[in-house]
Formats: sequence, C-alpha cells, structure tokens
Amino acid sequence: MEASLVILVIEDEYPVQGVVEDALTDGGFAADILSSGEEALTLFRGRLKNYKALVTDVSLKGTLNGWEVARQIREIEPEFPVVYMTGASGDKWASQGVPNSILLQKPFAPAQLVTAVSQLLNAGTPPSTTSP
Repeated sequence: MEASLVILVIEDEYPVQGVVEDALTDGGFAADILSSGEEALTLFRGRLKNYKALVTDVSLKGTLNGWEVARQIREIEPEFPVVYMTGASGDKWASQGVPNSILLQKPFAPAQLVTAVSQLLNAGTPPSTTSP
C-alpha cells in the first residue's frame, strides 16, 4: 500500500474544506482540495498524481457541477470511486449520479466520509443499496 492514498476533493466552501481535509487525514488519506470542477479535471487529466477517489460537492463555483465532473472522470476511468456531498441536491442522485457512487447528505459526521471512501476503495464497488 502507498504511504498515503491521495483523494481528489472538490469543495468551494472553505469551512467544509477544512472538515473534509481533517477527516481524510485522520483516516490515513492525503487530500488535494480544489474549489472548482475545472481545476480538478485539469489535475486529474494531467496525471501528476495517482488519485484514488473523487470526493465532490454537487454545487460548485464555475461552469461544472459535481455531477458533471464525476461523469467526465468516469469517461477516463470507468470504475473510479466517487463520493458526492450535498446539502440540497440529494434527490437528484438517482438521475445525475454515476453508478456505484455514494452520496453523503450535509451535514455529515467526518467518520461517514472516511467510511464511504474506504468502502469504495476496499470493495471496488459499494453495496447495491448505495448506488443510484
């Protein structure tokens, strides 16, 4: 296993960025946290780091939302683990989310985020009860 698995995080609210970063770090992961989908896709496509999963807010600044970023990443890597975070768009997960993803409703406990990422990484795919 690598020293730390790097998780690509897209969250445009700074207080939430801190919570997510602390949770992932405490869970043994490293996190690259960006504010926009465009930045995240540029980094992902550049392959400078070997990202292991995407954690994205659904509502983002810029032209891309979390649903769109995840779909574009899945076009590149079809099985890439995706965890969505949202406060208001959970009802759109079934129609907008990628298959075999996990949705966390804000506010969530930091341990829920670590569990979701770990579940996707360890199992490859989550149980069918969590996929849209």
